[in-house]
Amino acid sequence: MQTHVRFWSIIIFICAGSLPVAAESVRVHYQQGTMHGFLELRSEDGRVIASGELIQVAHGDQVTARTLFRFNDGSIDDETAVFSQHCSFRLISYHHTQKGPFFPHPMDISIDPSKGQVTVRSAGKDGKQETNTSHLDLPPDLANGLVPVIVENISPDAPQTTVSMLVATPKPRLIKLVISPQGKDLFSIAWTSHQGAHFEIKINLGGVAGVMAPLVGKQPPNVQIWIVTGEAPTFVREQGPIYPEGPVVNIELARPTWSNSPKPNK
Repeated sequence: MQTHVRFWSIIIFICAGSLPVAAESVRVHYQQGTMHGFLELRSEDGRVIASGELIQVAHGDQVTARTLFRFNDGSIDDETAVFSQHCSFRLISYHHTQKGPFFPHPMDISIDPSKGQVTVRSAGKDGKQETNTSHLDLPPDLANGLVPVIVENISPDAPQTTVSMLVATPKPRLIKLVISPQGKDLFSIAWTSHQGAHFEIKINLGGVAGVMAPLVGKQPPNVQIWIVTGEAPTFVREQGPIYPEGPVVNIELARPTWSNSPKPNK
């Protein structure tokens, strides 16, 4: 990416609030920090089918976030996104692997936005691994691996926010995610009640495929996501498929189970 003096001057004015952030970017309202969280992935009937971890490390304006799910059938879903958070969120690099029995079409995708390079590794018809590298004009609002972070930075009062995502089907393809608020829902932790801001994400395939998808039953279901808002917004739940034409699953924060309970004081 070119870094001319004029470009950085514009960025400084935008950060200072003299100009609105470009429509194709989501402004940073809450910077991401270093964290280690635990997740669980449940089927629609409530069974835990995968244990997950989110490890996020921040160095200045650059963040590396890795989300890893290990399934009870041995499958793996491993996603790493490196992004900057200077004024707006920008994807720097991305790598996502899905493999194992849970995924009927295992895949491995890598994205280098600065070069517009997308590499997809998948099994061919003969079972042998195929590697295809494409060069695309990737937009600055690419949201691969950043959806929860972006939603945390969207105002519940914003009627609609649209960002881009690249999917491998298996050929790389850009789609749009249309994010809209759906009010607030109650949830509880122990005996205390809390409110989660509910957002719905509609997947817009675009073009002829977008028009035809509902007619042939290929339109993906909308994804639901819940965020606790306030001075420290955080993700609490996501509901939707994690691969094209996959089953609807729930991703939630996990509660640890201790092997040894503390002994009461005598």
